Amino acid sequence: MQPNRPVAPGRPPSQQYSPFSVPGPTQPMRPEQPPSQPVYPPGASVQGFSVHSASSTPLAGSEQNYPRATPPVRSNGPVAPFQLSPNLPPPRGGAASFFHPAPGGPVIGQPIMPPSGSSAVQQIAPTSGPRLPLVASSASVPMAPPPQAASYMSLGGNFPPPPIQSSSEYPLGRTSLIPSSASPMPHSVNQPHQGGQGGQVPFFAQRTSFPSPQPGIPAQQHLTQQGGPLGYAGAVPQPPMLSSYMDAQKARAPPSYPMAGPPAGGIQGLVEEFQSLSVGSVPGSVDAGVDPNLLPRPLDEADLEGTSSSSIYVSNCLPRHLRFTTNAIPNSQSLMARWHLPLGAVVHPLAEAPNGEEIPVVDFGSSGIVRCRRCRTYVNPYVTFTDGGRRWRCNVCSLLNDVAGEYFAPLDINGRRRDADERPELSKGSVEFVAPTEYMVRPPMPPLYFFLIDVSLSSIRNGMLKVAAETIKSSLDKLPGFPRTQIGFLTFDSALHFYNLKSSLTQPQMMVVADLDDPFVPLPDDLLVNLSDSRHVVEALLDSLPSMFEENTNIESAFGPALKAAFMVMSQLGGKLLIFQSTLPSLGFGRLKLRGDDPRIYGTDKEHTIRIAEDPFYKQMAADLTKYQIAVNLYAFSDRYTDIASLGTLAKYTGGEVYYYPSFHANLYKEKFSHELARDLTRETAWEAVMRIRCGKGVRFTTYHGHFMLRSSDLLALPAVDCDKAFAMQLTLEDTLMTTQTVYFQVALLYTSSSGERRIRVHTMAVPVVTDLGEMYRNADTGAIICLLSRLAIEKTLSHKLEEARHVIQLRIVRSLQEYRNLFAVQHRLSGRLIYPESLKLLPLYGLALCKSLALRGGFADAHIDERSAAGFNMMIIPIKKLLKLLYPSLSRLDEYLLKGEDDGKASLQRLVLSAERLDPRGAFLYDDGFRFVLWLGKVLPAEFVKNLLGVEAANSPDLSKLPVIEQNNELSRKLLATLKTLRERDPAFYQHCYLLRQGEQPREGSLLLFNLVEDQIAGTSGYVEWLLQIQRQVQQK
Repeated sequence: MQPNRPVAPGRPPSQQYSPFSVPGPTQPMRPEQPPSQPVYPPGASVQGFSVHSASSTPLAGSEQNYPRATPPVRSNGPVAPFQLSPNLPPPRGGAASFFHPAPGGPVIGQPIMPPSGSSAVQQIAPTSGPRLPLVASSASVPMAPPPQAASYMSLGGNFPPPPIQSSSEYPLGRTSLIPSSASPMPHSVNQPHQGGQGGQVPFFAQRTSFPSPQPGIPAQQHLTQQGGPLGYAGAVPQPPMLSSYMDAQKARAPPSYPMAGPPAGGIQGLVEEFQSLSVGSVPGSVDAGVDPNLLPRPLDEADLEGTSSSSIYVSNCLPRHLRFTTNAIPNSQSLMARWHLPLGAVVHPLAEAPNGEEIPVVDFGSSGIVRCRRCRTYVNPYVTFTDGGRRWRCNVCSLLNDVAGEYFAPLDINGRRRDADERPELSKGSVEFVAPTEYMVRPPMPPLYFFLIDVSLSSIRNGMLKVAAETIKSSLDKLPGFPRTQIGFLTFDSALHFYNLKSSLTQPQMMVVADLDDPFVPLPDDLLVNLSDSRHVVEALLDSLPSMFEENTNIESAFGPALKAAFMVMSQLGGKLLIFQSTLPSLGFGRLKLRGDDPRIYGTDKEHTIRIAEDPFYKQMAADLTKYQIAVNLYAFSDRYTDIASLGTLAKYTGGEVYYYPSFHANLYKEKFSHELARDLTRETAWEAVMRIRCGKGVRFTTYHGHFMLRSSDLLALPAVDCDKAFAMQLTLEDTLMTTQTVYFQVALLYTSSSGERRIRVHTMAVPVVTDLGEMYRNADTGAIICLLSRLAIEKTLSHKLEEARHVIQLRIVRSLQEYRNLFAVQHRLSGRLIYPESLKLLPLYGLALCKSLALRGGFADAHIDERSAAGFNMMIIPIKKLLKLLYPSLSRLDEYLLKGEDDGKASLQRLVLSAERLDPRGAFLYDDGFRFVLWLGKVLPAEFVKNLLGVEAANSPDLSKLPVIEQNNELSRKLLATLKTLRERDPAFYQHCYLLRQGEQPREGSLLLFNLVEDQIAGTSGYVEWLLQIQRQVQQK
């Protein structure tokens, strides 16, 4: 070993490490056991370097471990994806005129009157194929006997229903029904139904009683309701399908046929029946007997919020921190087996609170945190005090614990502590404890940011280096943790460039290491410095970086060796490693091949291999980084293949994040990159964290999904975690919960704050145990279900075909609806109907949107492999609300909003259905998925409007792809910029870059907008109505 050579942090050569299990000192700091301190070997000090080259010797303990063309029309997994339509407000008293009869059109059917006190139900009439019943249950229904009402959609032909039998085992509540065909659905939804009668699409209707039919008029042709008539659109044949995307869904509205009359007879206690609308088919088209816009859709912000059981358990934490897929735990394995949807939770431990709300901080001082001595649960509002307040019973394991003298308080006549309301830990579902010294074995680490920057030719050309340097410099004052914050830099192309930032220097010194086979750290002491001490040197480096490499023509990337070197520098303290990569790693260990996107492997057993890391080096490095509390955030910029699947592994196992900027150029995307980098640097971060979720006896979490390293069976290691990341997990039953009425869950996140304080954030929730499957459905949370389903599907694509992942989503939805239908199959006449609870009315739509998402859609031609991988990494960490916005974005008409004279600040954009039918060539429309804006300009939009809005160049240029949205000198443009700013401020996690798009501008129109209108049939995929028909057909199959 040469003198003055640092030794990299090593470990015994015989030990093997994997990204999934790291022994010994890798054990993280946990609430019940402080972490062990890794032993760091001292580093040698080298001084007096200016710009030098250095050779290396073996290091002890080191390991070597665009725009795309429009995809061709192709099938995309599930034949008919399902989508929901705008939420229908509940009818109020008078007529509920969902359908408007055409002049002379028949009035169809008599609805049924529900019994006194029962809730009204909605029906949806099918637009094509067999009749599809849609049923929506009421959101809030008390636990009670069998339901007396259900709404549905009818899809099938007029077949005699099976005999009705009575049953007393089904839950009470309003349900949404979708009538379905009693006979098998044709293979194509466009094909006419057998026997000459067309299929039908569900419709919404109000049930009333069957009035006595007037002589000579079939009962089906009466449709009245208390308070006024309820009419339905008459059947008017539509012109044949047109080739334009604007006309893709216009072949609708077939002639109607009368339904069979109300059933004669019934069973005792069954006081209502269901009516549905028969619609004839026009061969070769999807016919509509009802406007698809009336189907439920998440067009209101309230649809994105979670449900809460706080009405029963007032001390539960808020849904923004913890949401379960159903707020009702089954009491047995047999009941759980009938649930078919994921059973689990989504945890967002550091979710930002609205202004004015803060999580209370509790400091027990020298007495220590109050915890159960057996299960280690933290004291919470659900523990009970006994023996006059001298003992307390753990709500999770039921153990009696002694109360310390300094924590004692007397009880009131109800057995509640007299000071409970003054103590946040006994009255609030979310609290933060100040951890005493026994929760740490080393001093709390300072916030540490290390920048690993690619300075090869592509980084210079696209302007990434300049924007990164400017943004980092502008964020220095806002970095958390002043004056403890540490900072360091390393740049690379075909060599490694280290920077001495010692505070006594006036200018930084650069040291070059060209040996890539065995990289080393030439100056271990001054590569990481205290920002407050070396601020002037850091700013000098950031000012000089762009000019220092502006003439660089090196196209190589020694990313692997640079990553190893960064690990050596950071391993003493840990911290956040920010990687800026513009090219495919080409030199040293970790170099990657240009494997690209091979169309020949799609549909084969090897398809998944392009979506996983090619080189095990990255997974091993991720394990090493996590062991030393280093989190990785990857910023990737390239219009060529960069192998995000491999590079993203570093973020996946270290609790980090992947930011991908395809075809990046500073002129267009500077604001987006700069905003997201500044957000990453300045948001409050929890350092060297571990998280565990405890649950009551008989219940256990089995799998965890997100970005982290699993240290033990239930402990998540998170070197750095922030407010923009959520985690999902699946739940199972170990024992039958026959005597348990409530199961308690507690999330505990132990972390170091940027101020250097050790904290424990605790969220506690109580969930009732139920014996009835109907209660599980009524308490279901669609957002949590979709979040967990999406993560399971994305993980499945890493070992299976895309088609199989999409199929699993559809299968779970179908099985759940089949099971729910069975609850009513005996009690109600259900042939040709599909029912679902109100709580899951949006589940089919989000299931369709998930199948059409960038991470799961199509195959080779439907998404660039890097974009698909980046989307997958992103969907694995974003919270529920962000995911639902991504799956079903907002589409709004912009020109009418901007031209309104008044602007009192209260006006908001009206959300539209995600269909090309809503795109008027005379208007301007704004698409917002939470990650980008697309401003679509119609062909006949007045040129003067475009000129005022975007400038003369935009009005005259046929290609808008290179034009930024900048403010013009007029009120219209200023209002546009103000509107975009307001939308961005609603969720600052990501910056929505605004893409300009003119109608007919291909292939950009397809890739940016049309493929994302999930309710349309495009590129061989099914639309909303077709997906409903597919779901209905499969639910009918036994």
